[in-house]
Amino acid sequence: MSRQRHDYDAVLASCSPDVHHRFGGDHALGGERHDRKALRLWFGRLGRLCPDMRLTVEEVWVKGLPHRTTIILRWTNEATRPDGSPYHNRGVHLIRMRWGRVTAIDANEDSQAVVELLDQLAANGVAEAAAPPITS
Repeated sequence: MSRQRHDYDAVLASCSPDVHHRFGGDHALGGERHDRKALRLWFGRLGRLCPDMRLTVEEVWVKGLPHRTTIILRWTNEATRPDGSPYHNRGVHLIRMRWGRVTAIDANEDSQAVVELLDQLAANGVAEAAAPPITS
């Protein structure tokens, strides 16, 4: 499995200062963030919890004009669980853009799979996996 670069600065540079990010669930990765600073903290947590996660974009749909663009990404991801077994998930991101800047990211995936992974990490001593959501 290849290691993801985790180049979050490139993603954050494309976001508006007041970007809205939603990741479903009441867990360490869940909740809503309302600015780049909180989103940067969230990406940092994701990278620490899943350092070998690899996201593969399967399909992309784009609709709209530059002043109001909607992008839908269908993706799969893989990582390694604490016991060495594979973690798999799939989902869809709904992304809103205005004049080339990301204004909203709504992540939709198998939230039960996320909770199970976080529970395993916490049971293996990764305290951040049981932390409250990062919100702003």
